[in-house]
Amino acid sequence: MLASCGAADSRGAARGDADQRAPRFEAEARALDGDTVSVDFRLLGVDAFERKQLCQRDGACWACGKAAQDLAARQVRNASAAFTLTPNETYGRPVATVTVDGKDLGESMIRAGLAIPALKYLRHDPERASSYAAAYDAAERGHVGVHAGTWLDPAKWRRGERLECER
Repeated sequence: MLASCGAADSRGAARGDADQRAPRFEAEARALDGDTVSVDFRLLGVDAFERKQLCQRDGACWACGKAAQDLAARQVRNASAAFTLTPNETYGRPVATVTVDGKDLGESMIRAGLAIPALKYLRHDPERASSYAAAYDAAERGHVGVHAGTWLDPAKWRRGERLECER
């Protein structure tokens, strides 16, 4: 059993042999406690509203970024998440697609109106690009999430632009 984890077992399996066969990626990590580390992943082809970002509807600001964070947290809580790594990295974090209970997390975020597709990162994946674009169109037509009001592209917000209600 330990040999499959990369440690030597009593039958003499070498740690190095298992380490060489295991998938590997490098990323910034943080220690949660003495025997648990955490790695952040960026979702491929998705730009969600930033945690502190505000959007506007019905003449008032609302915490669209916090809503995006809360939805992602609810989606992964007590669920089985599968990560498919890409060869890319942004902001020191590996980029992956994440499937939770068989559903694409990025598409779920877009469909909820709490993220927008970043199609330039999906040129190599036209099927995902198409499903993300369709999810965006559905959210926009249904006035779901940020589409019920006024919002800034998360990239513009990161560059310092703000809505009138945020000033």
